[in-house]
Amino acid sequence: MTIAQINGTGIRLRAFRADDADALAAGFDDPLSQRFLPQMPKPFTIAHAERYIAERVVATFAEGGALYAIADPDTDELLGGIGFDKVVPARRQAEVGYWVGPWARRRGVASAALRALSAHALSHGLERLELLTHWDNPLSQRVALAAGYTREGVRRGAEPGRTEGREDMVVFTRLATDSGDPVPRLLPDLPGGELTDGVVRLRPLGPGDTSFLAELLGQPDVVATSVPPVPPTPQRIHQRCFWAEAHWLAGTRADLVIEDAATGVPAGDIGLYYDDPHTQQAMIGYSMLQAFRGRGFPTRAAQLLSLWVFAETDVARLIAGAMPGNVGSQRVLDKAGFHKEAFLRSRLPGPDGTRTDDVQFVLLAEDLLTEGPRLDG
Repeated sequence: MTIAQINGTGIRLRAFRADDADALAAGFDDPLSQRFLPQMPKPFTIAHAERYIAERVVATFAEGGALYAIADPDTDELLGGIGFDKVVPARRQAEVGYWVGPWARRRGVASAALRALSAHALSHGLERLELLTHWDNPLSQRVALAAGYTREGVRRGAEPGRTEGREDMVVFTRLATDSGDPVPRLLPDLPGGELTDGVVRLRPLGPGDTSFLAELLGQPDVVATSVPPVPPTPQRIHQRCFWAEAHWLAGTRADLVIEDAATGVPAGDIGLYYDDPHTQQAMIGYSMLQAFRGRGFPTRAAQLLSLWVFAETDVARLIAGAMPGNVGSQRVLDKAGFHKEAFLRSRLPGPDGTRTDDVQFVLLAEDLLTEGPRLDG
């Protein structure tokens, strides 16, 4: 079997060889690989690697797919692997997947390999490639976007669950007609990974925040002003923390933790919800722990987030809502520069099947320019 060699930026795709077994075993036995490749044996031994090269690679090519070694073009060192399978000839489509050894990560290896393989496959008979990632695998989602893959949606129950049941998978696709250029994002990363004014710091919500978020969102007054007004389940808390980066990459929402800049202690959260990009309107919402109230933290957080939104995204209108009786939240929005715009009757679901009114506020970029910050008090 002769396998075409594919050259990419800083990588070369070549056939697997018997002497790749040691590195292949180390790559598949790595904790990150084990986490996102649950079908692989645990532990993954050199014997498993030898069978993979002798049997799995050959079988994949025989079935119309491909499995390539990702190698360093100068040293020929094995850096990872990439390929496609689940080929549907009638539709000219296939599913692509890859892995990179821990010794080669954070070097752009995966993106370069995916670009090279995709360009080759889409110019040799295939017209559509799919890449499926777990919700809690934002690194793979970043690779997909960098390689010109568009987030298409979520495939429900696409794979057996890593613990039980089945798992949804996020689907990215690239067509032969796509340019292959990195896909623009509606919500870019924060500069330096955070926003701060020296008093508060905003950073992305992440997997390590489950206990904090459970405490914050379990406060009775926070529950009462939530939509719907019920405390989130532990599963929802887990998903919100572990899936936060995926939502950010999708451009639908940005969840941030408000920290006391002096101590680094989490004090609250603030979120940006970009549900209406066609009209360029987004919404913010926030909550604070009791111990940090009365210190102006949510006002500062709202202003920091607003400044970033208008400077770095195409959002033209930023809205926020508060229940008529929630005077404290309305005061926060007023100090942050928002203007009261409407009283929406029975807009939100309330407790026991009731409906609640909503006071809506709006902020435009020119409001910040003409009025400036109001952080006194």
